[in-house]
Amino acid sequence: MIKVLFVCLGNICRSPLAEAIFNKKIEEAGIHHQFKSDSAGTSDFHIGELPDERTIKCAGKHNLTINHRGRQVNRTDLRDFHYIIAMDDSNLRILNNLKERFGFQTKQIYLMRDFAEGSEGQSVPDPYYGGEEGFEEIYTILDESIEGFLGKVIQTHQIYV
Repeated sequence: MIKVLFVCLGNICRSPLAEAIFNKKIEEAGIHHQFKSDSAGTSDFHIGELPDERTIKCAGKHNLTINHRGRQVNRTDLRDFHYIIAMDDSNLRILNNLKERFGFQTKQIYLMRDFAEGSEGQSVPDPYYGGEEGFEEIYTILDESIEGFLGKVIQTHQIYV
């Protein structure tokens, strides 16, 4: 089983939406049984909370199901997940610091947009302080990035679709 973790700051906007997009794509491809996915935040701001209402609205508009409560990334995540994907540079730095602190120096942490051709090194913007249009923007960014990520994983692990 290939384990994928999407990480943002509070785990109520970008990462739960990324998880939902990923889950829909693997379900549609008929390969969902080969994956376990989750999302988490680097902060403890929203532990136990539902995703932002704008995230839920955006997900609904795109026929995505979100069944998630906010949680903070932990040592077990760093040990157990094969792919840990940060939404931005700040969270990437935090995750890299955590892997050093917890003794997982060899663990590779990825940046979400590195899987979208022409967007490598860029962050997925945080829509929290904006309006609903920001959530649509990140949906588009995440959809493209996850498509690229999934293609790479399918090729790397020789998964038959």
